[in-house]
Amino acid sequence: MNDMDGHREEDDTFWAPGTVRLEHVSGPTTELILHPVPTSDPDDPLNWSTARKTLNFTLVCFYVLWTFVQLDIGFTAWGPMFDQLGFTIDEMNNGAALNYGGLAIGCIFFVPFVHKYGRRPLYLFSSALQLASVVWFAKTQTVGDLMGSNLISGLGGAISETVVQITIADIFFVHQHGTMNGWYLMFTSVGAFLGPVASGYVVESQGWRWMWWWCVIFMALNLVLVMFLFEESKYIPVVHGRRNSRPTEIPGTDGSKSAPQHGKVQETAKGSRDFGEASLDTIQSIVDPTMTRKTYSQRLALITASEGSVTHHIYQPVIVLCTFPAVAYAALTYGTVLSSFAIMTSVQATYLLEPPYNFGAVGVGLMNIAPFVGAVIGFFVGGYLSDKSIVWLSKRNRGIYEPEMRLWLALIATVLLPAGILMFGLGLVRGVHWAVLAVGFGLFGFAFVLTGDIALAYTTDCYSDIIGDALVGIVFTRNAFSVIVLFALTPWINGMGVQNVHVLTAAVCFAVLLLPVALLMWGKRARIATAKKYEHMALRQPAHRTTDEHS
Repeated sequence: MNDMDGHREEDDTFWAPGTVRLEHVSGPTTELILHPVPTSDPDDPLNWSTARKTLNFTLVCFYVLWTFVQLDIGFTAWGPMFDQLGFTIDEMNNGAALNYGGLAIGCIFFVPFVHKYGRRPLYLFSSALQLASVVWFAKTQTVGDLMGSNLISGLGGAISETVVQITIADIFFVHQHGTMNGWYLMFTSVGAFLGPVASGYVVESQGWRWMWWWCVIFMALNLVLVMFLFEESKYIPVVHGRRNSRPTEIPGTDGSKSAPQHGKVQETAKGSRDFGEASLDTIQSIVDPTMTRKTYSQRLALITASEGSVTHHIYQPVIVLCTFPAVAYAALTYGTVLSSFAIMTSVQATYLLEPPYNFGAVGVGLMNIAPFVGAVIGFFVGGYLSDKSIVWLSKRNRGIYEPEMRLWLALIATVLLPAGILMFGLGLVRGVHWAVLAVGFGLFGFAFVLTGDIALAYTTDCYSDIIGDALVGIVFTRNAFSVIVLFALTPWINGMGVQNVHVLTAAVCFAVLLLPVALLMWGKRARIATAKKYEHMALRQPAHRTTDEHS
């Protein structure tokens, strides 16, 4: 069997992190293999029923929706706030920069607690903090209120971009990651793009403060839903009263049992490999119906604590970011694309209020329908088609999946995203019809979701056991980029002009979006080179640490 680098995989007993057998190929028939393999516990999140997974992830999506509504609707009220409170463009940009700053530093402080105490308490804390921030927004009177509410808003929303990916890794299989990340980005887009559309109408009809009071109502509802319906997805396996790894023994397709090793391929007496696999057909035979099921109160326990220290999660994201090329790729891609979005959002909130457009809050809000339409298409390509494509490519590779297989679709955005930026920026300077700006913004929205979905799924597939630390580095980088850009945006535009700012931004995006080409050539070699460091870090995760001590 040839791998993606051209040498034969049979010669090795060590597989790169992220390389898994996704299908059994036997003549004309194929059998989809589940990865990671679930335990026999019916309360293992991987074994949850479809309805249970759907409820949990629907609550996650509702949380994400309102997180990004409150993060992205503020600019629709800039005009009335200029008039009523006397704020300047610089002050508004600085407030937005503090928001991104809260997003950047919040994940560093909060995500270690996700590993130590579980996902549920952090969802509750984040929801409560965001509720407090929108109340403060609604009561804003001074520049101090503006800065403080933006900072709390960012801190409250900080974990939304990390804990959701951890939750996806908790309850879904590799062949579902693209679709689930796509749904996450879809609801992100609904909040970020359609939220401003609705808020524009609220500003015009009820005043800008009611824009925030409606957020108070829905974020209070979100807090109640999380409190009474969202169950913990962190799983600490228990086998015969002892915590153990996932799984100890699982039935193979031939009825035999094997104990898979981390990163290794088992050799049988005949020299063939036993991967310790489970398929969709054998998953039900793995579940032990005699095991005691959790009660409602146990499912909604406030704390699900792990043994051991998590202080290394404070500094480990930096090491992960600087060591693993897949993580660095996602961080650079996300950081560059989000900074571009921040520039376009700030520019439209300022320049669309002026001639020849003379838009009000409604007009500024309606412009976000275009990127939302693009995002819907991007969700289909980056989510659904991405998962379908890796199954097809794995079949061509004798059932073996390599994470780089996802990156082919990312190349579509290399031209479309810079083109969207140029169409929007240059059109704005020349005063072209607003429809041209909308098309450019729509192209950007499509490429934004496509690149984000694939980058997140690729990183999750490569390094699923340390995805929390990886995402902290990614989120910090992406928001740090936006903080710098927003603080510098006004003098940057004054010195360079709107047109040249967009030309430079498009050029930088084009260069960064070419990174998948390098990963398609050398990504697997990089994963092999970093495999030992990855395994060491994975063993320091709470669940692995407990396994190491008790198994």
